[in-house]
Amino acid sequence: MHFEVNGVELCAESFGDVSDPAILLISGSSGSMDWWRTEFCRRLAAGGRRVVRYDHRDTGQSAHSKPGAPDYSGDDLVVDAIGLLDALGIESAHIAGVSMGGGIGQVLALEHPERVASLTLMSTSPGGADLPPVTERLVAHLSNPAPAPDWSKRDEVIDYIVEDHRPYSASLQFDEDEVRAVAAIVVDRTIDIEASMTNHSLLDGGGDPLRPRLGQITAPTLVIHGTEDPLFPLAHGQALAREIPSQLLAIEGMGHEVPPRPVWDEVIPAILQLTRCVIGR
Repeated sequence: MHFEVNGVELCAESFGDVSDPAILLISGSSGSMDWWRTEFCRRLAAGGRRVVRYDHRDTGQSAHSKPGAPDYSGDDLVVDAIGLLDALGIESAHIAGVSMGGGIGQVLALEHPERVASLTLMSTSPGGADLPPVTERLVAHLSNPAPAPDWSKRDEVIDYIVEDHRPYSASLQFDEDEVRAVAAIVVDRTIDIEASMTNHSLLDGGGDPLRPRLGQITAPTLVIHGTEDPLFPLAHGQALAREIPSQLLAIEGMGHEVPPRPVWDEVIPAILQLTRCVIGR
C-alpha cells in the first residue's frame, strides 16, 4: 500500500491483526522492505504482533530522486518513520531497526519517546572513535569496489547486489541462493535501482552525535549484534548495551546483515519477549 507521508509517497506492508501491538521494521542504507523476509514478518505476526515493513525513499516503490541527487536528508528518513505511523493510525510502536535503521531507531527513541514502545537495535552502533574500526577484509572491499553494473541489465544488477552483500557476512555460511532471491525481488520492485543503490550513501549524517544522550533513552531496549560483524565489530553492540542500558543478544557467527534465516529461532523469540515485557502478552 502507498501512503502520503511528509509530502512524498512511501510504500508499506502490514502483517497480522491491525488491533495487535505494532512492530515497525526499519531497513538499513539502500535497503527496501524486501530484506525483511516475508516469512520473518509472518512469524513475528504469529506471536500476536502487527508487523509493518516499508520502503525508505529511493528504495522499492517509495518516492525516488534522480541518481546522485537525493532531494532529502537523513533527518527526513527519521521523520518519515513518524509520518508512516501517523498514516497507519499507530500511536506507539515497537521499533526494530538494522544498521542505518538502528540509527534511526536511536533518534526516534530520543526525539519521539512517546512513539517508541520498545527498541530493538540490530547490527548498528552508537558511534565513537574509541570503538573498533571496520575489519581489514571489509576495508579491502570498500577500497576496491566492483565497477557499477549496467543498471538497465537485470541479471547484471542482481549479480552486483549479491557480491556487494558477500563481504558483510561472516562464518555463518553465506547463503547465495537466499540473497540472490531477495536481490531479484528488489530489482523487480524498485522504481530506479541506480538511485536505490547509490543515493543513501550521499546523505548527511544528521545532527549532533547521539552517544552522549543514549542514557536518556527510556524505552526497553534489546541490542542484537553478530560476533563477526565486519562493519561494526561486536564492541559497538556492547557499547550500545552499556550506555542505553539494554539487553545484548550476541549472535555467534553473524555478520553485518538483517538477521539471516539460520538465526531466526534466536532473534524472533527475543523480539517477542522484549515486546511482551512491555505489553504483557
